[in-house]
Amino acid sequence: MKYTYMGRSGLKVSRLCLGTMNFGVDTDEQESFRIMDAALDAGINFFDTANIYGWGENAGRTEEIIGRWFSQGGGRRERTVIATKMYGDMSDANDGPNGSSGLSAYKIRRHLEGSLHRLQTDHIELYQMHHVDRNVTWDELWGAFQTAVNQGKIGYVGSSNFAGWDIAVAQGEAKARGLIGLISEQHKYNLLCRLPELEVLPASKSLGLGVIPWSPLDGGLLAGNALRGGAGKRSGDMKRVEKHRSQLEAYKGLCDELGEREDVVSLAWLLANPAVTAPIIGVRTLEQFERSLRAVELELDEAAMKRIDEIFPGPGGDAPRAYAW
Repeated sequence: MKYTYMGRSGLKVSRLCLGTMNFGVDTDEQESFRIMDAALDAGINFFDTANIYGWGENAGRTEEIIGRWFSQGGGRRERTVIATKMYGDMSDANDGPNGSSGLSAYKIRRHLEGSLHRLQTDHIELYQMHHVDRNVTWDELWGAFQTAVNQGKIGYVGSSNFAGWDIAVAQGEAKARGLIGLISEQHKYNLLCRLPELEVLPASKSLGLGVIPWSPLDGGLLAGNALRGGAGKRSGDMKRVEKHRSQLEAYKGLCDELGEREDVVSLAWLLANPAVTAPIIGVRTLEQFERSLRAVELELDEAAMKRIDEIFPGPGGDAPRAYAW
């Protein structure tokens, strides 16, 4: 496994991040344990989750599974950089009107305590805002996050699904308070979704955030099964496959020439971007996990990268050049 710093922080993480969204939903607890054990054995120390995973009335289930895995000991907790997120409604009647989706000092305090309890730990390395909430001031948010840092309950703060503008504002407000600010931005980014190259990636790289791409295979559309009728449930119905069929067929041809799987090439392409810290591999099975490891070793040459750009054109260049000249 290879490692890198998370943005400009001193935190080192593996170049692949284990996503846990399927744990307790499509992946049972026993298989989840096997995947997490295999991840540590492979050198992956970076795990991502969220308090709402498990979904609906089962929100929190995924964190509970990770907590029970931590409780087995054997250095599991000590060897893991755990990242979780908060923003959504945890369906806790005690929250009352403060339970609705959004950010606040109230939610940072209560939902952090909930995650710590479910994860069976006293600290979280990376605590992330699952979405931006433009109704809340950064005075409130940075004050609440810094309190949690001072208490030793979180190490760093990250964002998810922020626009480039939101990242810039957040970092400016943090700097004014003498704080590190955000160290990561978790964002949808893949070969079929390259819009973040215009604003989010340049802003993150310039302002000290490591980008953590979610849905790196676009819900399974880039995994190699879509053309055979096996697109992942998050990729939508076959209408999306038909929409991108010519691209997917050309991509399959390139991967066949390279002698590599489509999913592996998709991950390797992300890893080649200097703004990217670690794509999230949201595997459902141990077999899927083991296949993903190849991406860290694969280095795509200039010719392959050019072919990929021809098949999946980007949005037009880095900001501000794409707009101004």
